[in-house]
Amino acid sequence: MTPYARRGVHGQTVEALARRVLSGRIPEGATLDLVALQGELGVSLTALRESLKVLAAKGMVDARQKRGTFVRPRADWNLLDADVLRWQFAGSTDTVADLALLRNLSEVRGIIEPAAVRLAAERRGDADVQALEDALAAMAVEGGGQADHAVEADLAFHRALLNATHNELLERMEMVIESGLAHRDRIVHSSPHGEDPVPSHRAVLDAVRAGDGDAAERAMRALLDQAGRDLDKVHATAQESTYTEGDETK
Repeated sequence: MTPYARRGVHGQTVEALARRVLSGRIPEGATLDLVALQGELGVSLTALRESLKVLAAKGMVDARQKRGTFVRPRADWNLLDADVLRWQFAGSTDTVADLALLRNLSEVRGIIEPAAVRLAAERRGDADVQALEDALAAMAVEGGGQADHAVEADLAFHRALLNATHNELLERMEMVIESGLAHRDRIVHSSPHGEDPVPSHRAVLDAVRAGDGDAAERAMRALLDQAGRDLDKVHATAQESTYTEGDETK
């Protein structure tokens, strides 16, 4: 599954609408004023309706005769959809809500990835091990201090792990995991407070290469624990900075 295109007027309109709904700016149950939205977004009514079809497919909006187009209850939204996750992170201005979503995704990863890496240790082929080695090698390169380089290397590693399970459904979970992982990585790798990720990832790779499912699972749990610590450190530092700035303005 490929994430929804972000470019062009259509993609921009979809994202603008999605962020308004996800942020609560257009609340659950609200009926959309299409004429007003058309003017605000500067698009044709046809383009607006086509964009709303994308959100309807993700369970976020619906249309009924006499009622028009309205926002469905959050319980109906496909929150595990990669686009929905990405839109939530991209449009978030609430640090508390952002952290809560990241922690929810961390719990999902804690359920999926330790079991997946055990399968990867049992089923990996030479190509799978090589993909993991390439991703780890890229992770070890500084990349000019750019967070984007570190993010892509980490995503490649975890993608390779899921692919090594040779389970089609687990492989598709990359779209869910990567949305949250990319956001967490950008936060952590843009801060000097995170731990070096290479040793924990190398431990996972070594166990998978050796075909040791128990060791692979332990290594993955240790990796996820480190990821949680890194996020907590960055969040705590950000809070301290906010308090300090507040004190200085008094």
